[in-house]
Amino acid sequence: MRISTSTLYNENITTMNNLQSQVAKTQQQIATGRRILNPADDPAGAARAVELTQSDSANTQYGVNRTAAMNTLGLAEGVMQSVTSLLQDVRVIAVDAGNGILNDTSRKSLATELQGRLQELLGLANSSDGAGNFLFSGSQGTVQPFVDTAGGVAYQGDDVQRKVQAAASRQITTTDSGADIFMRIRNGNGLFQAAPGAGNTGTGSITQGAVIDPALYNNNSYQIVFTSATTYDINDVTAGPPVPVSSGTYVSGQTIGFNGVQVEIRGAPVAGDTFDITPSTNQSLFTTLSDLIATLNASIPSTNAMNSAAYRQGLNDAFGAIDQGLGNVLNVRATMGARLRELDALQATGEEVGLQLKQTLSKVQDTDYNKAISELAVEQMTLQAAQQSFAKVSQMSLFDYL
Repeated sequence: MRISTSTLYNENITTMNNLQSQVAKTQQQIATGRRILNPADDPAGAARAVELTQSDSANTQYGVNRTAAMNTLGLAEGVMQSVTSLLQDVRVIAVDAGNGILNDTSRKSLATELQGRLQELLGLANSSDGAGNFLFSGSQGTVQPFVDTAGGVAYQGDDVQRKVQAAASRQITTTDSGADIFMRIRNGNGLFQAAPGAGNTGTGSITQGAVIDPALYNNNSYQIVFTSATTYDINDVTAGPPVPVSSGTYVSGQTIGFNGVQVEIRGAPVAGDTFDITPSTNQSLFTTLSDLIATLNASIPSTNAMNSAAYRQGLNDAFGAIDQGLGNVLNVRATMGARLRELDALQATGEEVGLQLKQTLSKVQDTDYNKAISELAVEQMTLQAAQQSFAKVSQMSLFDYL
């Protein structure tokens, strides 16, 4: 077969160009550390690399979300710890106020201390994350949740809980509604509230009591009516007209039980005095402290404050409301702790997933340096041989043999 000189040159040049391109590609693979320089190098591998990269990016973002959530929850839990300590201190003050020998000056001193605690509670309820976002305003992070008005402390936030995407299939709540924490505290004992009638003239006061048999408790409204100083009737007043339930003989401090309910009345009621037992309603922690302050500031003519039915009742109501508020705060803290623990677990899992994704991605797209260096040596040797052989062939001429 006759091969022209131009064909010989073209074929050799093409071969050397291809070899030079392969050497350049291998050198680039070594320099960049990437085996796949463009999708054509390995279409399946390139598609897998894109998928792994997207998964790793999403996992990284979940990690950022989790960190932000942990910071927010950590701040909120710290505030709740402070609120817990504050309410415990308020309860101690209420216990001190039960010392009947305190005079008006001493009680007013306790009221002044409570006024400071009320302002402290308001400040804690308006805590922010340092970036201008309030912790307890629901979805309205830039709106101050609580304001002190003439009618008492009002809530300006909403009930929407802010959430973050902590994993592909898991959202974590990062904030709690301030209304649920500070405003919606069930008064009384959480199930019912006991209170003396407005027209009472005796010195009787009633404890908040308890539901001792949930199976018998029907969430109805009742009224204890004293028919004399030592006898009483209990009526169900839920539907309007009184329906007799039971009656009994009164002994101060002795428990009175009916329909799963148990309360104590102390002091000396008189005929016509009434005590109402109604289902619990919501009462704010701010109202609880304000009511206790009002009780302590009230002037009591008796030398022994505990002889005053209004004073005893005010303390009874305060103890029940403080305990309910404290229990609510502890429940919120428990849910925050559970969310923080879950975030810790998700963070550890996310870090492991991220490591696995990076390792898999490295296997798919990264250069095997030992293999690449060996291939580069072979390619360079092949290119050098091709260049040398072409140099020899290009010098061949018939005139050299004539």
